[in-house]
Amino acid sequence: MAANRVVQGRMVDSNKLAELIEGDSVMETDAIEEADRSCPECGENVLQVGYMPSVTEFVTGWKCQECDWRETDRE
Repeated sequence: MAANRVVQGRMVDSNKLAELIEGDSVMETDAIEEADRSCPECGENVLQVGYMPSVTEFVTGWKCQECDWRETDRE
């Protein structure tokens, strides 16, 4: 799978996708993956990325490729 993906008309890498989800910079990221779900707001494709916002936390985040919707697995 390609390392870069188009999200809301912009080419992003895994680090930038994680920053879009988190709203802040992150330390480390996994590769971008296709999520097995559609966006609950617009029905378009959703991407998934795992990332570390800090030394002690690993988060999985999801971001719609077409709208502002995003979500994490934080409780």
